[in-house]
Amino acid sequence: MSVDQKMDSGRRQLLVATSAAGGVAAVATAVPFVASLTPSERAKAAGAPVEADISKLAPGEMMTVEWRGKPVWILRRTPEMLSSLEKTDAAVSDPESGKEMQPEYAKNKHRSIKPEYLITVGICTHLGCSPSDKFKVGADSGMGEDWHGGFLCPCHGSKFDLSGRVYKSMPAPDNLEVPPHKYLSDTTILIGDDSKA
Repeated sequence: MSVDQKMDSGRRQLLVATSAAGGVAAVATAVPFVASLTPSERAKAAGAPVEADISKLAPGEMMTVEWRGKPVWILRRTPEMLSSLEKTDAAVSDPESGKEMQPEYAKNKHRSIKPEYLITVGICTHLGCSPSDKFKVGADSGMGEDWHGGFLCPCHGSKFDLSGRVYKSMPAPDNLEVPPHKYLSDTTILIGDDSKA
């Protein structure tokens, strides 16, 4: 073997070793970079579905759970509350829930899967304030003789009925949002996921 052939062989071995080391370094650098692009556990949890136990929720009571950083109200309506929805149909701006503020299965007068339970995001559609509950009816509510119960946004006076439907001529342009949800059992609701399993 001549000196030139030995030198070419040595260069080739050096080139192969350098290329292999460079490839390993590139992979070692790329793996943490790619891993940093995936959402963190905290970010995943922020958008994750939330289970709510409604077994202790009595008729006429409301509970709040947090989903995606927003308050979600679960109201167990009484028969009287449900019958009041007939009286507010003419007064609300979207009585049949035609606007896209709820999933398809909640496009009804009750805006729910089960009429007894209202599940809605507790944020006003005007400027994002949180309405307060005004479940008392009539003059006792402080809302006037013709008040049938519902929600009042204290910031600009938007009023919503017991289905979260906004009254006509209010600052809020839309009904309260109904999040995707499904019943896992008679006493457990999964908020944030309505897929069929």
